[in-house]
Amino acid sequence: MDFMPIEDGFPAEKLFTQGFSYTYDDVIFLPHYIDFPADAVNLSTRLTRRLPLALPLVASPMDTVSESAMAAAMASLGGIAILHSNLSAAAQASLLRSAKSRRVPILSDPPFAAPSAVIDHEDDFAASPFLLVTDTGTAAGKLLGYVAKRDWTNQSEKGLKLGAYMAPPPKAAAPWNADLDAIGKIMDGEKCGVVGLEREGEVVDFVAREDVERVRGYPKLAAAASVGADGEFMVGAAIGTREEDKERLEHLVKGGVNVVVLDSSQGNSIYQLDMVKYVKRAYPDLDVIGGNVVTMYQAENLIRAGVDGLRVGMGSGSICTTQEVCAVGRGQATAVYKVSSIAYRSGVPVIADGGISNSGHIVKALSLGASTVMMGSFLAGSLEAPGAYLYQNGQRVKKYRGMGSLEAMTKGSDARYLGDTAKLKIAQGVVGAVKDKGSVLNFIPYTLQAVRQGFQDIGASSLQSAHDLLRSRVIRLEVRTGAAQVEGGVHGLVSHEKKYY
Repeated sequence: MDFMPIEDGFPAEKLFTQGFSYTYDDVIFLPHYIDFPADAVNLSTRLTRRLPLALPLVASPMDTVSESAMAAAMASLGGIAILHSNLSAAAQASLLRSAKSRRVPILSDPPFAAPSAVIDHEDDFAASPFLLVTDTGTAAGKLLGYVAKRDWTNQSEKGLKLGAYMAPPPKAAAPWNADLDAIGKIMDGEKCGVVGLEREGEVVDFVAREDVERVRGYPKLAAAASVGADGEFMVGAAIGTREEDKERLEHLVKGGVNVVVLDSSQGNSIYQLDMVKYVKRAYPDLDVIGGNVVTMYQAENLIRAGVDGLRVGMGSGSICTTQEVCAVGRGQATAVYKVSSIAYRSGVPVIADGGISNSGHIVKALSLGASTVMMGSFLAGSLEAPGAYLYQNGQRVKKYRGMGSLEAMTKGSDARYLGDTAKLKIAQGVVGAVKDKGSVLNFIPYTLQAVRQGFQDIGASSLQSAHDLLRSRVIRLEVRTGAAQVEGGVHGLVSHEKKYY
């Protein structure tokens, strides 16, 4: 009796052409053959045609995710952050210069004040442990001293002028590009707890001993930091497609931006196509990433316009409601596979933007053809994310909001949804909170180790290997039923501790 050959799973091209829109949780990879250790997995990749990254991680251009501290931290890990544009062009350029003005993942971004100023509230420190006192009250003034937040907190008379109790400038200074070991040696040699970082004779930040010890205690990565040809951290920035964004772009280029992202929820528009062509004409050495897109048709239009990278995702973010409100979008697993299938023919890398909640989602996004993953909620709530910590129901949290939320739109993000000229504002996102995750310098290394183990299980020793296995039909997938998804997670327990490191 002849039997039909039994086949395990489906190749991606078959699974994703059945008329279903799949999310990451809908699909599962079947294991393949292992002949290498997990630590041998190479996660180096390309963000754009010309920009390499040691690690495939990108921080999303959201105003509760990516500002200077996140940019410095992501670059030090081997990834990159895209600074949000929900602020003035000058302020965005200032964030850019701040992130690129040092080479350690410690960035306090201290505010400045005159000695006659009075601190009314701890918010005057912003997110920094220090406030610098200069004769003019600005960064351009002569440094007279500093006030540590803890000293102000312990100050019994809060109405005193800063000049009455400020500490003198640190007697020790280090170059802006000094590493942690060099800074630590200076602290030990000078027997001091604070060192100033100087660049061209100007103090750009202070580093405290506790910060150095904190970062030294984090896991070490084998990946090299993301450093550009200028010797500075690589940092990207978002811009829109309006005429005034050309002026914003000029500010960013002068500040040394390494890549720009045209930030739109629907990138297949005449506005974005025209802006892509303008950027490539005005700044031919600057790579530009277009999007967002979810279909091959959208991708083809932007590729023809000259983009160097594509951002994929529409309505898949945890705080995005575009699919509900506008009835458009696509399941993220399907979107990543479809767009990657067309983009790789032109050598255009794809960024999987949205829907990343765990290391398994990163494995799926990269193995389905993406070169990098862009993360919002995954990084929100971290020490490096903008904003102050609050307490809700006994948990330490930070605010996290969608750029399509009405709150964010009042700051200017409505242009991202082509709604800045509309009389009525329609929200395509919500405002929420994310619990404290600690530092990205601590939890990202653990996440990446889990990603390496995922690649090992599917038999891929690198991103390029995973893409080759996918297109040669070696990698096999199946769709998970609702019961299979429950079975694949934690179940059947009265309680459990959800901790992976």
